[in-house]
Amino acid sequence: MKKIVHKSAAPIYAAAVVWVLYGLLFPLYNLIHFIIVIVASALVYLIAKALCPDIVEEVKEEEKPQTTGNEELDKMIADGKLAISEMKRLNESIQDATISRQIDRLEEISGKIFAQVQAEPKKLPQIRKFMSYYLPTTLKLLNAYDRMSGQGVSGENIGGTMKRVEDMMDTIVQAFEKQLDSLFGAEALDISTDITVLDNMMAREGLVDDMIHRTASQPQSAPQSEPQSQPRTQPMTAEEMEEELSGGITLEL
Repeated sequence: MKKIVHKSAAPIYAAAVVWVLYGLLFPLYNLIHFIIVIVASALVYLIAKALCPDIVEEVKEEEKPQTTGNEELDKMIADGKLAISEMKRLNESIQDATISRQIDRLEEISGKIFAQVQAEPKKLPQIRKFMSYYLPTTLKLLNAYDRMSGQGVSGENIGGTMKRVEDMMDTIVQAFEKQLDSLFGAEALDISTDITVLDNMMAREGLVDDMIHRTASQPQSAPQSEPQSQPRTQPMTAEEMEEELSGGITLEL
C-alpha cells in the first residue's frame, strides 16, 4: 500500500490571520511588535496544526507487469489474464446454470493452459491458434449470448442464436480440454519411451517374474539333427549297384 499525506492548510491560514489582525492594531515597523507577531503567529500555527492534523491516505499501488524477456510470452500472459477476467464477468452476468458451469470449466482449463506455457515457453507455438482465434471467438459468442439474454425477448433471431451458442458450448469445452492435453504430447512420448527401456532392462536382468519376458530371455535349444542312416553291413548286389550308379532310375529296353 502506498501512503499519500494531505497536509492541512488551516495552520497557514490561522498564522496569516494573526499577521493581518496584529498589523491592523499595532505598527509592524516597530521591532518589538514585529517580534511579537512572529512569536504569536508561530504559536497559532502550532496550535492549529495540532487541531488540524495531516490526512494520510493509503492507496493500493498498481502492480507493475512482470516481464519474462520474451515479448510474445509477455503478451500471452497479459492476454490470458484479460481473457480469464472477462470469463469471470460473463459468468456473473449470465444466469443460465448450464452455461455458467461450462464457463467455469473454460476458465479452469484456460488457466492451466496459460500456466503450462508460462512454465515451459517452448510450448508457446502450440497455442498460437488458440490465442488468436479460438479463445477470442469463444468470448465473442459468450458476449453475444449475454447481451441477447438480457433483452427479455425470445424471437427468431435472439432465441435461435442463443440456442446455437448453447449447443456449441459442449464442443468448445472439449476443444479447450484437447488443447491442454496436446501440450503434454512430447512429455507422454518421453515417458512411454522410458517405460519401455526400463521394462526391457529389468527383463534382461531377470528382475521381472513374467512368462513373456522369461520365455524371451531363455536360450533357444539347438535344432534337432535328422537321424543318420545306419551303415550298410551287407554287400550290394549287381542290380543294386547298377541302380545306384544310374541315380535310382531303371531303364527297361
